[in-house]
Amino acid sequence: LVPLEDIYVPPLGAYSKKYKSVNELKAGDKIAIPNDPTNAGRALILLHNNGVIKLSNPKDLMATEFDIVENPKKLKVVSLQAAQLPRSLEDVDLAVINCNYALDAGLSPQEDSLIVEGKESAYGNVVAVRKGDENSKEVATLMKVLRSDKIRSFILEKYKGGIIPLF
Repeated sequence: LVPLEDIYVPPLGAYSKKYKSVNELKAGDKIAIPNDPTNAGRALILLHNNGVIKLSNPKDLMATEFDIVENPKKLKVVSLQAAQLPRSLEDVDLAVINCNYALDAGLSPQEDSLIVEGKESAYGNVVAVRKGDENSKEVATLMKVLRSDKIRSFILEKYKGGIIPLF
């Protein structure tokens, strides 16, 4: 398979029942992140990009807690199963939650999260096709439709910021 073009990103967001801004985090607060390697790194990058922590390499998609080089508030990072993160909001000060679990819990990434990924995310969903088919007429038609204004409008209206079009 070969990747063609990005279509959308389901953004990761950081949510809190206690705070209205990540700047309000206090020394020793608990931050919950997904426990799978891909989304843990993604969560740490989101925190880095928003000044909560500093990573040794903020481009390392597989970053772990061991890659945190600055943590001025000595925040405690707790890894939980991604599906449990919305339920953890009562027990932690901040939880970084995948879009699908946030939406299932009635949370809006754009309205309820304190920080959220945007178009800069490395986790855009792409269309991939068999090598050799990337220039076919059928694939060109599919890409034209998927990246049309009509599909963009559909994504924006249906998901209200829960899914971000990348075109």
